[in-house]
Amino acid sequence: MKKIEAIIKPFKLDEVREALSEIGVNGLTVTEVKGFGRQKGHTELYRGAEYVVDFLPKIKVELIIADSLLEAAMEAIIKAARTGKIGDGKIFVSNVEQVVRIRTGETDEAAI
Repeated sequence: MKKIEAIIKPFKLDEVREALSEIGVNGLTVTEVKGFGRQKGHTELYRGAEYVVDFLPKIKVELIIADSLLEAAMEAIIKAARTGKIGDGKIFVSNVEQVVRIRTGETDEAAI
């Protein structure tokens, strides 16, 4: 099993969710986060004063999937989240040792 954490632009969330649903991903967790990469934030003007926005709003999508779905899930996220501009985000993949569904006690792939 693998855990995918994708950091994407907020307005791309619905497209990413739909793309993952189409390949059979059942569940995911979404968190509003802030951060920066190569963009390093930007400068804005507010009531005549200039200030720097260091951390930009992003969405973090987390999902646990079977190894067999990894490539399809990554491809779906990339295709749905890409705008071609800086700040499109990143995908992190890690191994998952064990999963337990609390309600039923199911473990591993039966629990995802």
